[in-house]
Amino acid sequence: MFNFTESEDQKRMIDEATEIMEKYVYPNEKYRVPHRGLPKEILKPLQKVVKEKELWAAHLPKKFGGMGQGFVSLGLLSEVIGQSPIGPYVFGSMAPDAGNGEILLHAATPEQKERYLRPLADGDVRSCFGMTEPEVSGSDPTTLQGKAVKEGKEWVINAHKWYTTGAVGAAFCIAMVVTDPEAEKHKRTSLFIVETDNPGFEVVREVPVLGDHYPGGHCEVIFNNCRVSEESMLGMRGEGFKLAQLRLGPGRITHAMRWLGVARRAVNEMISYSLSKKDGDKTLADSQIIQNFIADSEAEIQASRLLTLQAAWRMDQGDEARREVSLIKLYGANVLNNVLDRAIQTLGMYGLKPSLSLEGLYREARAARIYDGADEVHRMVVARGMLKEFKEKERFNEPSTIKS
Repeated sequence: MFNFTESEDQKRMIDEATEIMEKYVYPNEKYRVPHRGLPKEILKPLQKVVKEKELWAAHLPKKFGGMGQGFVSLGLLSEVIGQSPIGPYVFGSMAPDAGNGEILLHAATPEQKERYLRPLADGDVRSCFGMTEPEVSGSDPTTLQGKAVKEGKEWVINAHKWYTTGAVGAAFCIAMVVTDPEAEKHKRTSLFIVETDNPGFEVVREVPVLGDHYPGGHCEVIFNNCRVSEESMLGMRGEGFKLAQLRLGPGRITHAMRWLGVARRAVNEMISYSLSKKDGDKTLADSQIIQNFIADSEAEIQASRLLTLQAAWRMDQGDEARREVSLIKLYGANVLNNVLDRAIQTLGMYGLKPSLSLEGLYREARAARIYDGADEVHRMVVARGMLKEFKEKERFNEPSTIKS
């Protein structure tokens, strides 16, 4: 039997997170610096409040200061804190740190966990993930060209990366590079932890992009004869592709639910404005077009929410839920953009004012259809899986011939 009721612990979590958002997070949005986030003197006290309420780092186990909750709880919390661009930072669960934490948790040695995961989990440092390269498709990591060559007890990395989110100010980078060029394509790469003060690591520039919510920018990075020790390899040799996938499933749950938080905020802005804006003797809310905007937005939000929580529930049961995860990434990103577009259309030019939250949220939303897998890739993954399943069933159960 399906049960759509939150547990008592989940209700408490949602209520306490909502209270923190209203009391501490929303009032401090005005202090956010583009591409840098909140100043430390503002951010750290807010994070302390979250930690005291035991709502910190929902994606990590209690051993590392996290909440130790399942994916459904992670999703429900993300929906609340995602309503503000600074919410995930205040609650210790923002990309790319959350995804890197997942990889370190599952693949790091005890020494690596203490040196890198512990301070990352505590919020004392930031990190970045170096995968995408300008010379090859960003949607297919099996085509990466950056290499690491073994020399004695060291690895020498030479690679050109870009759109490395958060590189400015990061303490370390998890780099995905080719170590076995002749191996099967999914076993060509390995992961390395590279400290950003390494003389072979260089942030060339912050690549200008649409949107400015991510601290540390989206950077072009060069690994130039970057020497790291054998102990810097994360996981086993040839496991780069496999380990990189660890950050995608949970990451897409948090993305999709965070987007729903943004969409909910946009709907609330749309409703509030339409009720107050006069159009003759009526308000804008009396217009059937605006009512359609509101109803269509609510339908899409609820559909995306149920789809995402179903994926989260399946992951809590031990299922990778790959198809569902692709669907929520694809559908959720489009719902986010649809709802924001309707909200801005309702507010007109007023909705494009930088002083209003919708403008910044809209600029940030467009990238949702690209990062962590473009829409077209997820459509392909879902369709290919369904076609394969159908063909396999057809072998054992010949479909009946349809006669005209």
